[in-house]
Amino acid sequence: MEPMYLSIQQKETGKQIKKLLTENGYTVKDVQSAMGFENPQAIYKWISGRSLPSLDNFVILSRLLHTSIEDILVVAGDIVRSIGKFLNYRFNDKSFAR
Repeated sequence: MEPMYLSIQQKETGKQIKKLLTENGYTVKDVQSAMGFENPQAIYKWISGRSLPSLDNFVILSRLLHTSIEDILVVAGDIVRSIGKFLNYRFNDKSFAR
């Protein structure tokens, strides 16, 4: 199987978070409150693309924004082609049919 090379695009993910917040009518202050943060710096870092939320915070964001984590993340890489090759390889592999 060929390895998959993917990369989370931090700046683009930040833009996506900002877009989804706007579409859902949330402010940074709203997210800060929902996450129980004392200050909004972490959220501003996410939006600017200087950092990414932790996995726990991605889950909270996805619920707050009524979407999946995958819809928040912007990923670069040829995942469709890689998964297709993997599935084709596995289904044509005689040992897989056991």
